[in-house]
Amino acid sequence: MPLLDAADPLDVRAAAQALAAGELLAFPTETVYGLGARADDDAAVQRIYAAKGRPAAHPLIVHAADMEQAQRFALQWPAAAQTLAKAFWPGPLTLIVTRAPGLAQAAAGDQGSIGLRVPAHPVAQALLHEAQRLGVPGVAAPSANRFGRVSATRAAHVVQEFGPELKVLDGGECPGGIESAIVDCTAAQPALLRPGLLPRATLEAALGVPLREPDEQSPRASGSLKAHYAPTARVRLMSSQQLRDALDVLGPQASSLRLAVYSRSRLRSARGVEHRLMPDDPAAAAHELFAALREFDARGAQLIWVEELPDSPEWEGMRDRLMRAAAA
Repeated sequence: MPLLDAADPLDVRAAAQALAAGELLAFPTETVYGLGARADDDAAVQRIYAAKGRPAAHPLIVHAADMEQAQRFALQWPAAAQTLAKAFWPGPLTLIVTRAPGLAQAAAGDQGSIGLRVPAHPVAQALLHEAQRLGVPGVAAPSANRFGRVSATRAAHVVQEFGPELKVLDGGECPGGIESAIVDCTAAQPALLRPGLLPRATLEAALGVPLREPDEQSPRASGSLKAHYAPTARVRLMSSQQLRDALDVLGPQASSLRLAVYSRSRLRSARGVEHRLMPDDPAAAAHELFAALREFDARGAQLIWVEELPDSPEWEGMRDRLMRAAAA
């Protein structure tokens, strides 16, 4: 199946028709590509789990065209959800609320809560509105990659994961690069279940209260397992000094390790080691993170040494992804 061109209204319509018919479709958002199915069709949603190799108890996020459509999946719409939705939707934020009975059970992983998002990407918006016109109430969509692996930020990445048979609406490279922040609004005090492109401080400023940490009572959420976002190569996080010392110790032997280094610091080049500089700007670094890990894999790296990131709020989403990648 050739890629569908997001710049062609006929292809966008064909993509929406595929969703309406219960088919799987990959499409771009401002964060990463999603692997979507209509959220009200449990059989279609089960095909997402099967394609990804994802446990059925690991919930998905339902993408909606606007807040009104998203609210149809909610039994309750707390004040915190209203505040955050008004401030950041459309955008890279998922809100978890109590699920309306009988809706999107498979997408929710059989939980009584549901994750909802209104993406800002113009292609996602066009697709969701066209699908809505065809009777699709929302699209369940995790990242378009095999479960636990590196997320896809380009249409080519999706094809690498699932082959040419899957329909992909090609909207170019995703601008954000890492997944949405997830805030649980089912409790009295909202909790940040997954950091993302929106800094914690920005979310807290809108709410007027601190976000608590998740606990045993928090709903299960996408991308929150200890090991996740992992390339084929083994990832290790190291300080700048640890990287320098390790490369000095290895010397000429480094070439036999099939080693890649991804750092913000400029290091002395070692023979046979692929070294890529990470941008100093956290937004730019997030944009390229998953593509960089995929490129290291494609070039045959077996080890990827990544410089530890600054312990500051704007790097929290990146730190989260790299720590989970290193735990795999």
